Amino acid sequence: MRPSSRLVRALLAVVPALMLTFAVPFVNRVDARIFGLPFLLVWIVAWVMLTPLFLLAISRVEGRR
Repeated sequence: MRPSSRLVRALLAVVPALMLTFAVPFVNRVDARIFGLPFLLVWIVAWVMLTPLFLLAISRVEGRR
């Protein structure tokens, strides 16, 4: 396994966790609404739904199918 592959996997694994924890204070807005839902709720749901795509990308980087 190449070191660059390990770095890519680590970055792909960290992105959803960072977006669900550290980015929340930056997107927490009272006024913003999407489809009548608070933006923070949409943000969290979107990242929960995007996380499997990041896991799929990690498996592709590893060479699994």
